[in-house]
Parts: sequence; structure tokens; C-alpha cells
Amino acid sequence: MHVPKWAVGLNFFGIVLLATWAIALSVGKNPLPWPDPGSRIFAASSPEAKAAIVELISKHGVEERFEVNSSGILRSIMWDGTIVNYSPTAFTQKVGNASSAIGLVSNEPLISAQNAARFLRSKGFKAEVIESAEPGMPVHFVITDAMLGTALNFRPPVTQMPAPK
Repeated sequence: MHVPKWAVGLNFFGIVLLATWAIALSVGKNPLPWPDPGSRIFAASSPEAKAAIVELISKHGVEERFEVNSSGILRSIMWDGTIVNYSPTAFTQKVGNASSAIGLVSNEPLISAQNAARFLRSKGFKAEVIESAEPGMPVHFVITDAMLGTALNFRPPVTQMPAPK
């Protein structure tokens, strides 16, 4: 049986690509936007503080993957999904002065936020949905007294997020 050289080369290339991706996954550096596990978001007190925190945690193995800055909000997305950001006071006030958030992925972020608020209220907590706190971004927040200083945010998968403006 004769196997063309191009078929052998294509298979070899595919195996190398798959092995590279598997290695990247095993060290926590998935180069692809999926699977999207959501994020954990922490707020810095100033742009300079954000830069210092990002530099510090990078020294401890949690390196910056890229930045996504929009409408005055400065975000550093780390390889492990952690987000360190600085938000202007007006934005922080919109989200109940929460200084951190648990970011959850949903195909229907607004419906998921509304369901989460309903669930928390059924458990006896206060919960309010803040729709699209950041203009142009389909991210909806749930502010609740079930968590101190922390919001829940619901967003679509990263592959469906709009480009920052």
C-alpha cells in the first residue's frame, strides 16, 4: 500500500499541533478562546496600582495574556482567567461599589442574571440586576447582599464578545 508523502506530512503536522495544544493546556496556557471557564475579577485602586499588581503576580507565575481596555476601564487578562482591572468611579458606582466579581459564561447573559437574582431572592437575599453597566458590552451584573463587596457578572462566551471600543 502506497501512502502519499503529503498525507504523511499532514498527519504529522496534525499530531504536532495536537501535542502542542495538549502541552499548552497542561501548563495552563490554552491559546484558544475555548473552553471558556469564566473569570475572577479584582479591582485595583488606580491605573498605576493595576500595573503594579499585574507585575507582582506575573513574578509568581500568573502572567498577563493580553489587555482589553474600553471606555475608561483598563483590564489585564491573565493566563489563568483572572482579570485585574481599574474602573472609573462612575462605573464602580453603577455596580454597587463591588471591588471584585465572579464572571460566569452564558449564552443568554441577561436571562441568566435575572434567574440568578430570582434564585438569590428565593433564598432570602437581596439581589438586583444591573443591565449592561458598560456601554456596548453585553455583561450584566447581579449585586447581592449574599456576597460582601463582590458582584456576579454574566457574559457571553469570549468568542461572542464584541471588540472593545
